[in-house]
Amino acid sequence: MTLPTFKSVADHALLIEFGTHVDDDLNKKVVALDQVISRAAISGVVETVPALVNLLVIFDPMVTTHTMIQAAVSRLFPLDVTNHGGQAKHRVSVCYDTELSPDLICVARANDMSVNALIAAHLSAELRVSMYGFAPGFAYLSGLPQAIQVPRKPSATRGVPTGRVMIAGPQCLITTVVMPTGWSIIGRSPLQIIQDNPDDPFLFKVGDTVVFDRIERADLPIELQSP
Repeated sequence: MTLPTFKSVADHALLIEFGTHVDDDLNKKVVALDQVISRAAISGVVETVPALVNLLVIFDPMVTTHTMIQAAVSRLFPLDVTNHGGQAKHRVSVCYDTELSPDLICVARANDMSVNALIAAHLSAELRVSMYGFAPGFAYLSGLPQAIQVPRKPSATRGVPTGRVMIAGPQCLITTVVMPTGWSIIGRSPLQIIQDNPDDPFLFKVGDTVVFDRIERADLPIELQSP
């Protein structure tokens, strides 16, 4: 049995690394370990923060130590990644109107396919919430089909509003704040990922699955129908 790498972070956290490159199988191990730790109720653990290939375990240094946390986590291996999916499957509405999706045509051309073929491939994907990061509510959705993947653009677009469905590499996300981005915008969604609940602020949980359902421009709230 091969254990991940353990690294001490300050006096109150332990970073558990499964690898150094983005890989869906590694992320499944992160999700599985996150859920196992949650159920194990390890003494002193305050919070866990899952990322693409690592998990940060934050603990109370007045209760436990790096060594004790590492020992407790090590006893949880081997992991069964087949039984640790997310708790929910979300269906997310998206409008692919080309006037509202400034990069849709460019992404289709880059992959030598029609816009309709690109949309069909995106709709067929069952994506998985692999982590939150960069900005509040930014859920990185992994599992984008290879056929529609494109790299990040060489320069960022400033002031991208909320509700934009974007892709880069094998990932997809929906913007939750106004920000610059080098990702390609292929759709617009009315979904509100940030919820009005301080105890549970985000709609998705890491490990959940997400599929997209197509809607027309007229189905969007009126404030989202303008370019």
